[in-house]
Formats: sequence, structure tokens, C-alpha cells
Amino acid sequence: MAIPIEWIPKEVSFEAYIKIFTKIPFLKSLGNSIFITIFSTLITLISSSMAAFIFAKFEFKYKKILFTLFLASLMIPIQVTGIPMFIILTKFQLTNTYLGVIAPSIFNVFAVFLLKQHMTNIPNAYIEAAVLDGANFVKIFIKIIVPMSIIPLTTLFVINFMNYWNDYFWPLIILTDPNKMTLPVILSKMNSQYATEYNTLMAGALISLVPILLVYTFAQKYFIRGIQEGGIK
Repeated sequence: MAIPIEWIPKEVSFEAYIKIFTKIPFLKSLGNSIFITIFSTLITLISSSMAAFIFAKFEFKYKKILFTLFLASLMIPIQVTGIPMFIILTKFQLTNTYLGVIAPSIFNVFAVFLLKQHMTNIPNAYIEAAVLDGANFVKIFIKIIVPMSIIPLTTLFVINFMNYWNDYFWPLIILTDPNKMTLPVILSKMNSQYATEYNTLMAGALISLVPILLVYTFAQKYFIRGIQEGGIK
């Protein structure tokens, strides 16, 4: 580290990048993070869209009370629910597994709330016409509701991708095998192992940003529209 800071280095060096890929299981953790993040995001979108469809277009007893309690769970942080979930996953022998990290993504209150607000505004005439044509609710969901919800689904894909990619707390608790560690956990260990090697730390941090930048670049149009529509509603 040079003082004063040299904003434009005199010599370009890739030594730090070579180090993180040779002396640290960085590539393996990168693959773990990609695998866990993609599957967690897809599971969240699937489960949340189905739950939102039920809350938006079906009438059943205690619907408003159940949805209110569902939203109230937003106030409970993961640090509180982490211990009960860990105990449950331990009983099912899912600790130190990818499935144990992915499993909590089935339950995402914010995603259900955002999709429910959008689906409520989809005219019931589309559903009624599909029912008259003989379509069941599965076909209605797949062929009508989902295509008309692409914008909020894309918005949630970007938001949840970033959340799962940067998640440190849950993988740290569930995973014990170094070969299964995710990128945030590895970067945290690098902070203690290479505390004074700022070039190595910055190289790792820069690489960890690339997937998020790529996802946002391809989905930014839908992401911005989704945020604007959510704010209006």
C-alpha cells in the first residue's frame, strides 16, 4: 500500500489474482456461490409466485388474517429464526449440505408481498375467459399469470440474486466443509489471513462483484420498471 495513494499504478500486476486462484479455494467457492444463488433465487420465485397467486385471486376463510400474520414475519430477523431452522435441518441431516443452505429460500415474505400486489391488479376477466375455455388453475398460472408478471419477477430475480450472493450468516452456520464454502465466507477468511495484503483482498472483492454486475446489466430495464411500478402501486 502506497502513501499517498497512487490512483494510476506505474506497473500493472496480476499477482494478486494468481494468488487467490492458486493458494485459496477461490474458484471452488465461486462455483458454490453461483450454484446456491441461482437455485435459491429460482426456488424463491417459484414458491413466492404460487403463494402470491393464491392470496391475490382466491378467496378462503381467514385470508386477510393469514396474510397479515405472513407480513408480520418480516419483522423477525434471521438471527432469531436461525437457531430453530438450524435445529430442524440438523434433525433432517441437512447441515453441511447445499440443500440446507437453499431450503430457507422457499419462504420469502417480501417476494410474496410484491407479487401479490401486482397480481391483484391483473383483471379477473383473463382468468374467467381461460376457465370458460376449459383451462385449469395450473394452466392459468403458467400461461396467463406468470407471463403478465415478468417485470416484478425480473425485479425480484435481481434483488434476491444480490441477497443470496452476498449472504454470509446462513452459509457460515450451515456449512463446515471448506470445499462447500461460499464466496462471502471465503472473503471473510481472507480478511484475517491476508489482513495486510490489500491487493489480494481487493482482487477477491472485485471478482465477487462481477456476477452481480452481469445480472443487473442484462435485467436493468425490467428491474427499473418493476421498482417504478411497485412504487406507484
